[in-house]
Amino acid sequence: MIPKLRTVNVMRYISPLREGGSLPALAEACDDFKYVIKFRGAGHGTKALISELLGGLIAKHLGLPVPEIVFVELDKAFGQTEADEEIQDLLKFSQGLNLGLHYLSGAITYDVATNTCDPLLASKIVWLDSFITNVDRTFRNTNLLIWHKELWLIDHGAAFYFHHSWDNWEKTSVTPFAMIKDHALIKQASELETVHKEFTQKLNDAFFRELVNTIPDEFLNWEEGPSNEEIRDVYFKFMSNRLAHADIFLKAAQDAR
Repeated sequence: MIPKLRTVNVMRYISPLREGGSLPALAEACDDFKYVIKFRGAGHGTKALISELLGGLIAKHLGLPVPEIVFVELDKAFGQTEADEEIQDLLKFSQGLNLGLHYLSGAITYDVATNTCDPLLASKIVWLDSFITNVDRTFRNTNLLIWHKELWLIDHGAAFYFHHSWDNWEKTSVTPFAMIKDHALIKQASELETVHKEFTQKLNDAFFRELVNTIPDEFLNWEEGPSNEEIRDVYFKFMSNRLAHADIFLKAAQDAR
């Protein structure tokens, strides 16, 4: 069962995180915690927030360390004192519901050249990213943090890339995901077969149906035309079909090693 996500209100904008392509920001919420906010008004809009939500919740379900995910309300008064016009526009177009991840204060970026990763954990991360078609965990940008001597996964906004070309979801669901060859942890992922057996048992259609129902309507009111329920159903069918053909992307990852 997926725990109900909390909703917080942003109280204070602290700073933009310009290393992120979608211009996320560090902000303080009404619960006195700090969050990295992913804005609906940035880059790929709410599709990136959906990827972040689904990818993060799948990772949590599989036992991988991901910061707490919360829904974030942003009112129209927020950010009016921001001097940067680009950020002002971003905040203006992000009024309403956004997504946040608990800020891991003091965390450092995982560096493939200097940090090690347990082969089993590396295999779990590689399998996850193969399943959700996450193109953004490379040597150049690992989207991995070391926090309290543990490895944490962040930023799944580039996953489920099929939704940027909505009509090809069925074809993408059975792709071998050749881009896994560029994964930051591919060389350490020597336990893929073991992980494959574990994860294909943990994931199922009941979980996927519950998962897509966590996507709020505010993220689904697209201009493309499909209804919110039709969109949720495509995400469900994509994941169900991908799991049914998981041997395809497993082999691609094994070959890439």
